[in-house]
Parts: sequence; structure tokens; C-alpha cells
Amino acid sequence: MRLRILGSAAGGGVPQWNCACRVCRGAREGRVAPRSQASAAVSADGERWFVLHASPDIRQQIEAFPALHPRASRHTPIAGVLLANGDLDACLGLYALRESQPLVVYATDRVARGFRENNAIYRTLERTPDQLSWRALALGVEQPLEGSLWVTAIAVPGKVPLHLTGRCAPSAEDNVALRIRDARHSVVWAPSVAAASPGLVQAMREASCILFDGTFWSSDELEESGAGTRRAEEMGHWPLSAGSLELLAAAPASRRVLVHINNTNPVLIESSPERAEVSAAGVEVAFDGMEIVL
Repeated sequence: MRLRILGSAAGGGVPQWNCACRVCRGAREGRVAPRSQASAAVSADGERWFVLHASPDIRQQIEAFPALHPRASRHTPIAGVLLANGDLDACLGLYALRESQPLVVYATDRVARGFRENNAIYRTLERTPDQLSWRALALGVEQPLEGSLWVTAIAVPGKVPLHLTGRCAPSAEDNVALRIRDARHSVVWAPSVAAASPGLVQAMREASCILFDGTFWSSDELEESGAGTRRAEEMGHWPLSAGSLELLAAAPASRRVLVHINNTNPVLIESSPERAEVSAAGVEVAFDGMEIVL
């Protein structure tokens, strides 16, 4: 199985356009590696790929990875897009893929409805028959993808997407981790984790590679950096320093990688004590273009 990190940052990327925190300043000054918004691609054969999250930066991410380039006048090696939640930084990139190319999107019914219903812009993805085909991910049910890959959606504590908050009651389908496996290995894509769940912990114990929520280092990170007042937990993310790093470090996977890293997180600064703590735990910090072969 082959993995490519297309984007490693949380929503807004690094640097974020309206932020002058120390990480964003470092990115603009060349001291911190810039990062686009979180997305990855996985393939069993290196020919057909499944994209995990269609970030707002998906066009540039495709262009930066030749394996995703078209091989004919109208073609794509992308066999499908898998969504773990309905946050804008997970699905907004679908609109960048609106040029009538048939695509298959895998998501829970709840995430699919949140994207499609009462959404006039969605009409841009319905211009031709089967322009976008949806496949429902039922919680805890393994189902085949194209080729020799299988996927399971695992309920994970999280939150309703910001644009749907107050419009619908929370559901277990709002936020999931995706377990993708072939005959030999499994990968867990868990970019948004508010707390541990039995299903997630079990999947992590069995995984060869874990791509895990590295959004925030601390609960009050936004306030300390002058970037906001909301705590990490209010935003549906379990801070690394509050126990999620410990959980990840205990997993036996050969690769444990932080993804969806917020622009305020000091682990993005290679010389920071937070980065040293992550490295000492045997955990990697993802960067755009990182490749993993299992």
C-alpha cells in the first residue's frame, strides 16, 4: 500500500492568510515549512488512488503529485474521494473538481446530506449524469473499494460542522475515522478526534500506519497565540498535551503521523520543545509530499 500526504495543515493552511502568529511568521520568513490543508491519497497498486478529504487546496495538491495527473485528454487516476466529516476543509475541494469528470464520493449519510441538501452551489456538481456518485459508509461495516482495498467508518467523538451547528442535532455519523486496509496492512485516517472511542483504539492497535489529529498542542493554544478565544475541545479536537499524544505513542503501528496541524501549533517549529517531545514519543509531524510505503 502506498500513501501520499497531499496536505498536512488544518483549515486555513500554514501560513494562514490573516494570521501573524509565530508559526505563520516563521512560514513567511522561510523558517517553517508551508503546508496546505489536510488531505492524503492511498493506493494499492500505484495506478488507482483514493483521496482522503477533498481540501480547498486539492487542485494544487493534485498538480504537485504526478501519480494523480490525467493520462488522457479527459481522465483521472482518482478512483474515489473519502470524507471523514463534513467540515469545509474536508469537502470544499469537491467544487474544484467540478469539470464534469465522474467521481465517486464515500461518506456517511449524515455527511452526504449536510453537503447536498439546501445547497444551491451543489448544482455545479450535477451538470451531467453521475458527475458525483455517493456511496454510503455505514458505521462499523467494512466495504470494498476498487481493487484490493477495503474501508470501514469508525465513529469518533467530534462535532457538527460549523456551518450546520444549531441546524441539526449531533449524530454519531458526523465525524468518523476511516480504516483502509489491503490483505497485509491497514491505515487509520483520523484527522479530527475529540476523544478516544473503543472502535478507534482497537483500529489503532491493529494499524500499520496511523494518520492522527495533530490540530492543537494545548487547550488554550488559540488564546495564547492571540488567534482566538475558543478552546481546542470546543472545536472538537483533543490536544496533544492533554492525552492524545500519549494514546498515539502507545500504538504499535510502524508509522504514527500527525496530520491536520493548526497554524498555531508549536510542533510545526522544528526547534521547539513541543516538537522534541513529539519526536521522543516516536511520532512524526506530517509535511506536504510525505510518502509512506507499507
